[in-house]
Amino acid sequence: MGEMFVILSGTSLILFMLIVAPIWLILHYRSKKQVSQGLTSTEVATLQDLATKEEQMSERIKTLEAILDSESPSWRERA
Repeated sequence: MGEMFVILSGTSLILFMLIVAPIWLILHYRSKKQVSQGLTSTEVATLQDLATKEEQMSERIKTLEAILDSESPSWRERA
């Protein structure tokens, strides 16, 4: 029983080291390389688009808050 456990665990360890570990290392360092290269032009464009939309939403929120302040001054207390 003890020998079988040693054999199975040894076999599992060898398979892990020969198959899983190299794939894991390759994928890890590939992702590190992509991160260190910075943003792609598509990602930069997406970020700029999101920043523009954020500014628009911020202005809309300010406008809505101003309207609510004038029509219902105590709305903040109820929220």
